[in-house]
Amino acid sequence: MEPNFQTSFIPKKPMVEERDAPAHSISIFTIIAIFVLFAVILTTGGFYLWREKIKENITQKESELNLAKGRFEQKKIEKLQLLDKRLRASTEILSRHVSITPVFEALSALTMKTVRFNQFSYDLGTEKDAKVSIKMSGIAVGYRSVALQSDLFGTKDEGKSFIDPVFSNLKLDDKGNVLFDLEFLVDPGFVNYKQTILTKSSS
Repeated sequence: MEPNFQTSFIPKKPMVEERDAPAHSISIFTIIAIFVLFAVILTTGGFYLWREKIKENITQKESELNLAKGRFEQKKIEKLQLLDKRLRASTEILSRHVSITPVFEALSALTMKTVRFNQFSYDLGTEKDAKVSIKMSGIAVGYRSVALQSDLFGTKDEGKSFIDPVFSNLKLDDKGNVLFDLEFLVDPGFVNYKQTILTKSSS
C-alpha cells in the first residue's frame, strides 16, 4: 500500500513582502499658508458684503431725500431762500451801521452851561481804521470854562468813549468869549447801531 502524502501548494507566507507606505508630515509653513488663505477669503467676503450694505443704505437715503423734496413746493422753497438772503444782507448792514445819537447824548451830559457848541462834523473812517473822527467848534465864557470842560472829557464816564480830545485854536471874540475847536475819536463800538439797540433794550 502506497503511503499518502499531503502536499499543499498554497504558500504559508506571501511571496512578496508588503511594505507600509511612509507617512508624509505637514510642514508649519503649509499650515500658515492655509490659514492666511482662509483669512483673505473671509476678509474679502466681509468687505464685499459691507460694500453692498453701504450701497443699499445710500440708495435708501437718496430715495428718502427725493421723497422729502417732493413734499415741499418749489415756489415756497424759492421764497424761503430769498427771505434768507435778505435777512443775511440786513444783518450785515445792521452790523456796519453807525449811529451818532450816542455821541450827542454823551455831549449833552458832558457840556457845561458856560460852554456852547455851534459846529459839528464827523468822518466814519475806513475799514482798516473804523474809529469815527469828530470835529467841533464852540464858544465858552472865559478860558477857565474851556479848561474845566477839557477835564470833564477825561474824568466823566460819558467821556470814556471819546479818545484823545484836543482843544485848539483858542481865541477871544469881540465880547470876550473864548472861541475854540475840539477834535476827538470815538470808539467804534460806542456808535455801532446794533450795540446801541441792545444797550437800550437791556436798560
